Amino acid sequence: MCLALPGKSLQQPLVKNKVVTPMRKEINFSVIGQYVDYLVKEQGVKNVFVNGTTGEGLSLSISERRRVAEEWVTKGRNKLDQVVIHVGALSLKESQELAQHAAEIGADGIAVIAPFFLKPWNKDVLINFLKEVAAAAPALPFYYYHIPALTGIKIRAEELLDGIQDKIPTFQGLKFSDTDLLDFGQCVDQNRQRQFAFLFGVDEQLLSALVMGATGAVGSFVSRDLSTLWSN
Repeated sequence: MCLALPGKSLQQPLVKNKVVTPMRKEINFSVIGQYVDYLVKEQGVKNVFVNGTTGEGLSLSISERRRVAEEWVTKGRNKLDQVVIHVGALSLKESQELAQHAAEIGADGIAVIAPFFLKPWNKDVLINFLKEVAAAAPALPFYYYHIPALTGIKIRAEELLDGIQDKIPTFQGLKFSDTDLLDFGQCVDQNRQRQFAFLFGVDEQLLSALVMGATGAVGSFVSRDLSTLWSN
């Protein structure tokens, strides 16, 4: 992981690749094993984020999302370090079912976006939704997927993090996919003692986020060696 401190050089951050879901007319499950081998052997990437935005998770049926998650966990066993499954949905029940399924198949963590049709109108409502999803997989690390450009929810991540572990004990960090670097910087500055993972998701601003204290990247372009982005 990477932690930027005054006078310190950047260390290598945790890299997660936002994997695509291979499709022809239907999902091509048979190539996921080859995809895992390509990421590990050719790109040196051993952490993946499944069924997220790049993977078009919210465009898939629940049964398709379950099968995709199963394939990544199964094919990645003993090859990948972390398989984090995005389980967000408009329905709380569906999110809970996907979270429970992720735990059952041996995923390493779950992430959730805010429901964006009937939107939570304040921080407490959003945290209550996230809490209910996290409770369905109480042994898994839980990450909030902050992507307001797609959800339309303007609750600042910095506000959401205030006291969140009191409500969600398994909360481990934030996938921050927004261009508001002020909000991101406040997330880092106000939570340095909590050992949260601050995973940045906007590729174009990754260098700035690393300087501000991002502990990792979850992006599309990061399926390559990021050591060229900094020097010791």
